[in-house]
Amino acid sequence: MHRIKKLPRTFYEREDVVNISRELIGKVLVTELDGVRTSGRIVETEAYAGHGDKASHAYGGRRTARTEVMYGRGGTAYVYLCYGIHHLFNVVTHGRDTPHAILIRGIEPMEGVEVMLERSGKKVFDRTLGRGPGNVSKALGIDTVHTGTSLLGAEIYIADDGFSFAPGEIEASARIGVDYAGKDALLPYRFSVKGHAHVSGKPSRT
Repeated sequence: MHRIKKLPRTFYEREDVVNISRELIGKVLVTELDGVRTSGRIVETEAYAGHGDKASHAYGGRRTARTEVMYGRGGTAYVYLCYGIHHLFNVVTHGRDTPHAILIRGIEPMEGVEVMLERSGKKVFDRTLGRGPGNVSKALGIDTVHTGTSLLGAEIYIADDGFSFAPGEIEASARIGVDYAGKDALLPYRFSVKGHAHVSGKPSRT
């Protein structure tokens, strides 16, 4: 992999969570856990816009022990357990007390594929490795113990290696699995690389 540059806190502390979500497409998500390095290129994200977004865990200013990390500084990991099974990795953005977050839904595996396969209980590489938010965390070794981890540190971070997808390769669509959010479920807050093998769900453009 080419020389990479860790994203600075200023990248995360901007106000527009939707724009940040789109800009994360093509960046590299890296974990260095117990001396083992794994990474994948981000190919699918979803933005969640805090207080006013009915799909957000923080809608209406909701604050719980689980979601309190969302109210911290941008550039922090928010990891929660879904259905008691899947650990979902989110990137907290904006400043303190504005609970914006971005769910990483898909990565194209890069470094440490053998380790990713072992963590995922797979014998051979296929499109499901890193496809879908639960599989992202499983492949990269992320779980709820990492919630609150700074993305400026050494364990989990996002970097730019100089690569970018062409603008026409990235599409916006409605988020997946948030029908409970009513009209907000239709917002074009999901970004993905068109036709990419590691993008989950169906590419329903809006």
